[in-house]
Amino acid sequence: MNIGMIGVAAILGISAIGSAIGAGIAGQAAIGAWKRAYMANKPAPFLLVAFAGAPLTQTIYGNILMGTMMNSTKDGSLLFASGIIGGLAIALSAIAQGKAAASGCDAYGETGKGFAQYITVVGICETVALFVMAFMFGAL
Repeated sequence: MNIGMIGVAAILGISAIGSAIGAGIAGQAAIGAWKRAYMANKPAPFLLVAFAGAPLTQTIYGNILMGTMMNSTKDGSLLFASGIIGGLAIALSAIAQGKAAASGCDAYGETGKGFAQYITVVGICETVALFVMAFMFGAL
């Protein structure tokens, strides 16, 4: 058995776990903001879907890295460590993004203002995952 293949699977699996947690956090906030809008007989802002779905992109980054790792000729222990640590870093980015998106849902749902500022902060959290992916390309 090649221990590196555990890392190859881990990069996608751990990234996807983070995406699921982040999307769950943001989705709960979106649903809560919609409920408040309905209770006040106001239209529910559809833009909150952007916040709820934002953490899903980290799964894509994990999948891209998995493909790169599968074709890598690097040592199995490097692939193992890269998969575990890289997957955790991407997952934590998705979780942080979900928390930021939840705050964006709450603020935008309450005021109807500031979408660009809120989504910018959500994007900053995303940048961590992009950095992990880009820097891992160099290592692999």
